[in-house]
Amino acid sequence: MAVRPPNRSPIKSRWQTLRRLLGKVPAAGSGAAGQVIHDYFRHQAHAQGYTLSHSQQRVIDCMARHACLLMGTAAKPLPGLYLHGAVGRGKSWLLDGFFRAIPLARKQRLHFHQFFAQLHQGMFKHREQADALAITLDELLSNCQVLCFDEFHVHDIGDAMLITRLFKALFQRGILLLVTSNYPPEGLLPNPLYHARFKPVIDLINARMQVMEVGGPHDYRSQARHHAHQLFTQGHYVWPASVAQRQSLNLPMRNAPPVSLPVGTRHLRAHLCEGRGIGFTFTELCDQPTAVMDYLELCRQFDRWIIDELPLLGDCTIAAQQRFINLIDVLYDQDKHLTLLGQHSLRESLGGDAIDLARTRSRLGQLVEVSEPV
Repeated sequence: MAVRPPNRSPIKSRWQTLRRLLGKVPAAGSGAAGQVIHDYFRHQAHAQGYTLSHSQQRVIDCMARHACLLMGTAAKPLPGLYLHGAVGRGKSWLLDGFFRAIPLARKQRLHFHQFFAQLHQGMFKHREQADALAITLDELLSNCQVLCFDEFHVHDIGDAMLITRLFKALFQRGILLLVTSNYPPEGLLPNPLYHARFKPVIDLINARMQVMEVGGPHDYRSQARHHAHQLFTQGHYVWPASVAQRQSLNLPMRNAPPVSLPVGTRHLRAHLCEGRGIGFTFTELCDQPTAVMDYLELCRQFDRWIIDELPLLGDCTIAAQQRFINLIDVLYDQDKHLTLLGQHSLRESLGGDAIDLARTRSRLGQLVEVSEPV
């Protein structure tokens, strides 16, 4: 995926024709849907200067077959698609490409954190009903045909039990489910105390989904230094966060007066709240019992984030590490501008034992590191 393909001048006009087809492929022309998928990825790879890897091409071929069947008249439910692999191998790029290219209106693409937060909220709202899950899915998915989950993972046994019910319900509804994960199905919920209790959903995934690895030796995310289209990658990691650095970058000083910020039914302690900008210390967000729903609610209000006083994560509790991982997941997926400040280099700061830290290191590695006064 790192080699530039030769120039192909006709591709632009061909893609303009292709775009006119999107959303207009009739069932009788279901074969055209597969060509739409192939042409979309070919155009995107060319535009970004990439040559598709063998494993990516295999996934695209599979997606094209799914598109043909989905746009056809076959009544048999389609197997889902479960993509796994190390960070930065293009899983989300493939998922997003399929979602954009498939000529259907009844589709949803969600980060798994986001969907699961909405699922919890809905089930709490309908907790008095006989089947709160079914009612909530009716509200969230309506007549959805294609559902894409990015960054699927399971670390909590309580969540695992709900996920088992969720996947069964999605398959029963005949929804085409596409999932990305850093883990193969057998690697989900690795805690040996609980793994056996999650085995039924692992078996369900293997039986009802096509499991494919997106491999390769390189983390392309770490190599891509130019992301003009992505706000998150225009953020900064500032260390050692000196007074001179803060003044030069117009960042708040340490020990700024606290601000009480309403989030849902409670208040969080912040140290900056101006317009669409918000600032917290690591302790204020990650050493407190905050949750993904809090981060999502804040993202609806604020686009520019400052997280100050990042400690050495290896010295923090696993719970604090996991909250930080979840926070970065949300900020990355919601594409918010992040300025992160710490006293040590980013590499030193991101030690620790939490399972998903590799993904966090990869994402934060895209920030511009400012290590000296500017």
